[in-house]
Amino acid sequence: MTTTTTDERALADLQREHGPALFQFLLGLTFGDRQRAEDLVQETLVRAWQHPEAFDGPYESMRPWLFTVGRRLAIDARRSRLARPAEVGDAVLESAPCGEDTAESAVAALDVREAVRTLSPEHRAVLVQIYFRGLSVGETAQVLGIPAGTVKSRSYYALRLLSRNLPGYSSRSSSLSSGSRAAASATAT
Repeated sequence: MTTTTTDERALADLQREHGPALFQFLLGLTFGDRQRAEDLVQETLVRAWQHPEAFDGPYESMRPWLFTVGRRLAIDARRSRLARPAEVGDAVLESAPCGEDTAESAVAALDVREAVRTLSPEHRAVLVQIYFRGLSVGETAQVLGIPAGTVKSRSYYALRLLSRNLPGYSSRSSSLSSGSRAAASATAT
């Protein structure tokens, strides 16, 4: 199967006669981007080479056909660029903050949840009020209906028990991370 293409001499004449005007036209459509305009001129001439029937048209000049094909190619190229996300350079990627690795905090939350389950209901109630609901010792005492000294004592012993039940977390026994707080809160309530 053979396909017919435009004669090379006719294509060279077409480029010589209409190439500069086509380039200027496409340069305007690409907002001054010379490289894109050159690519579009080349693609327009490839279309002229692929469609020799365009030379046999009823018009005196090939310029309207070339300009129409070039304009459509420019529109298609712009739509194609807009359909894809914008390209990001290395400088932008280097300055972008790294996403937090949630795997470690998820494991810690599971550990805390399991450790909180081992506490007595009284100890757990004190920790929930102080660490997860953010109440003061006095407010916790009022909510639970116990003296403030008992709240302090229970929170101290509860944290001490948690530090024993959380392997590898003993250095953090006096303060729970926010991810761990949420997991323990879900378990405690």
